[in-house]
Amino acid sequence: MDVRRAAERYPGGETAAGITTRHAFSFGPHYDPDNLRFGAMIACNEEHLVSGAGFDEHRHSHTEIVTWVIEGELTHRDSTGHETVVRPGDVQRLSSAGGVHHVERNAGHAPLTFVQTWLAPLEPGGTPCYELVRGIADATPYAVPEAGAMLHVRRLRTGERTAVPPAGYVYVHVVRGEVWLDGEQLSAGDAARITDAAGDLEVVGATDAELLLWEMGAADEE
Repeated sequence: MDVRRAAERYPGGETAAGITTRHAFSFGPHYDPDNLRFGAMIACNEEHLVSGAGFDEHRHSHTEIVTWVIEGELTHRDSTGHETVVRPGDVQRLSSAGGVHHVERNAGHAPLTFVQTWLAPLEPGGTPCYELVRGIADATPYAVPEAGAMLHVRRLRTGERTAVPPAGYVYVHVVRGEVWLDGEQLSAGDAARITDAAGDLEVVGATDAELLLWEMGAADEE
């Protein structure tokens, strides 16, 4: 298990434009050849946008983009014709496939914070698609078959336990609160990368907490 603290993330964004980003993986000018990916995961960005801030139209391809809003509302528009507002508890996925353009903005009055995960697909190309699941429940994992991945959302009360799923790669991201994992205390923004999880690990709520657990197979990391 490799624990990465929130303070160790690479800083990014554009503060003058109201955007503050924290990258968990090598990204843009922060090139780190030893931190390019974990399993299928190639990015896990924490985004903080003030009211009115956003990312103008830009292109993605060959990437599965999954977004989880922590606070505020994210307005999304893409070139496949979808225009939606993503709220806390919703899961948004944009499969960029052969190529898609999109815009992301904080059109509301309150600050916006969200976690965006990028996954490498098992096969490149294809037709872009979009999905939004409202109010996902703890017991309902969200599958991203294009990347051989599964997202588990866990909301724990103090002292409550949940099992780490057995998989070749498991990425645990603490959204809010504090938890214990194999003797390590993790706080909001911290993450743990677990290789060859056997199913005998548990996460315990040190406080009320919310987690994102990514279950991934043994992806080719070359």
